[in-house]
Amino acid sequence: MQQLIQNQSFQGERPLFNSHNIKLINVQILEGESALKEGSNLECEKCNFFGMYPLWHITGGNIHDCHFDTRARAGIWYSQNFEVSNCQIDAPKMFRKLKDFKISNCNFTNAEETLWCCDNIELFKVKAINGNNFALDSHNFKVVELNLVSKYVFQNCSNITIKDSIIDSKDAFWETDNVIVENSILKGEYLGWHSRNLTLRNCKIIGTQPLCYADNLVIDNCSFDENCDLAFEDSTVNATINTRMVSIKNPKSGKIKLKGLDKLIIDEYVKAPNDCKIEIIES
Repeated sequence: MQQLIQNQSFQGERPLFNSHNIKLINVQILEGESALKEGSNLECEKCNFFGMYPLWHITGGNIHDCHFDTRARAGIWYSQNFEVSNCQIDAPKMFRKLKDFKISNCNFTNAEETLWCCDNIELFKVKAINGNNFALDSHNFKVVELNLVSKYVFQNCSNITIKDSIIDSKDAFWETDNVIVENSILKGEYLGWHSRNLTLRNCKIIGTQPLCYADNLVIDNCSFDENCDLAFEDSTVNATINTRMVSIKNPKSGKIKLKGLDKLIIDEYVKAPNDCKIEIIES
């Protein structure tokens, strides 16, 4: 049975510390620290968070229709079994070291250093801007309809699926393992460098020097913008591309089918086995 706390305000350090089985409705968490630290089975509805570190070390939670102010930095850390929905999140460093989380219909206006070191996360209809290092060192993500503007996203991650999304980022998917992106737009420089088992399916790719130093790269029915030059350097790649490309440089091995190619660069720096086959598909 949940205890109901409604239409109240709390401030200072740890005002609701070690709370269990409570529901907050229209509660104001004012300036202070660690308001709800080390609790469990918490529900927050139409609440406003202004204090720092409000929800750390929480097991079981449902946060919906709430607002996290810019001062509520590092909002939910070291927690598990949570659902966060329909929230306005203006605080940086919002999520870290989480497990078994669902985040849906949320808007991040400062996605700086968000979702670090997390495991088993679902994102649905999330918009996030103005951040660096989104989802660093995280694993087992299912992402649908993510609209993300952030530098250095999904680095050092594994087992990620992304669908129907728009990702505008420099250095996305570096040092990743087992990532699948489908029906999405990927914009930015140096996409997918040093990745392993990266699959892009029905995607539009925009940006210079994409997909270099990649191992077991799969490109299935993707289009490349006219500024996608010097692609696939030192990569093992199997690609079907439905557009013409500006240039490909020193692919290591595999097969690339595409509508046309302005320039193939093979120089003294190409890596063995140097047996990548290029096939021009007739329109």
